Amino acid sequence: MSSLGELRELAINARRSGKRAKERNPDNKAAYLFLAPWIVGIVVFTIGPMLASLYLSFTDYNLLKSPLKNPPDFIGLDNYAEMLGDGAFWNSFRVTVTYVVVSVPLQLILALALALLLDRGLRGLPIYRSIFYLPSLLGGSVAIAILWRQVFGKEGIVNGFLAIFGIDAPGWIGHPDYALGTIIILHIWTFGSPMVIFLAGLRQIPEMYHEAASVDGAGRVRRFFSITLPLLTPIIFFNLVLQIIFAFQTFTQAYVVSGGTGGPADSTMFYTLFLYRTGFLEYDMGYASAMAWFLLIVIAAFTAFNFWLSKFWVFYDD
Repeated sequence: MSSLGELRELAINARRSGKRAKERNPDNKAAYLFLAPWIVGIVVFTIGPMLASLYLSFTDYNLLKSPLKNPPDFIGLDNYAEMLGDGAFWNSFRVTVTYVVVSVPLQLILALALALLLDRGLRGLPIYRSIFYLPSLLGGSVAIAILWRQVFGKEGIVNGFLAIFGIDAPGWIGHPDYALGTIIILHIWTFGSPMVIFLAGLRQIPEMYHEAASVDGAGRVRRFFSITLPLLTPIIFFNLVLQIIFAFQTFTQAYVVSGGTGGPADSTMFYTLFLYRTGFLEYDMGYASAMAWFLLIVIAAFTAFNFWLSKFWVFYDD
């Protein structure tokens, strides 16, 4: 009997230890099964093309030639060296940096101003919020870019309005001095996304800070610069980083508004547009891949610089 009891006790202990082992090492087959579509997608459509473009950036490869019959010719850093002396490359880089430096701050200022206005508790706030957010949903679409051509064209709405006052204005999109400005205005107009984020950040600021400052005699301007703005700096930083990344990747607006040509005197030849023309119109995929990786490095550098700079002006609760 004692031996039978010992066997039963050993069996129970074995089941318990097996259960504990299973708890420590759970079976994740079901989880991996559900994750499989995402894993396949990111490997096939993201990681795979990225690695392929990294290799092609060190090669001379014509997109029209079969990679089996005419494999890419490895040329090392020649594509990157060619950028240093390519005037068209540096022009597109200058146009893009100008677009980013001008449009992003103006967009964030407008978004913050409207968020402050909506934060005052206007009647019908959800309606206003939806109306203001709508440009962000449509700003990158082909339809809006075509509409922008009609607004700033020679016979567009803007010139029609100025004609009422006897002003003979030029075709804004067709003039090298103003073409980039029209696309900058289009980017500023798509302020809805950062505005909604600003509005959410404003709602998180405790009202007691403003009440205490009001008791001490601080006006609205003083409360904004001493309370609202410092507490909102993490949100400003978040929007700044995101909008800089998005602005560097601008393509649709520049392509449609300029008709894919880069505008008059290449004044709207954005970096992504030049990259597209190099890879898919001139079929120089090796040089285009090198340009893509250079853009990645530039965006990473801007982001790293912003993170370093944030320690001087971003204030957190701790």
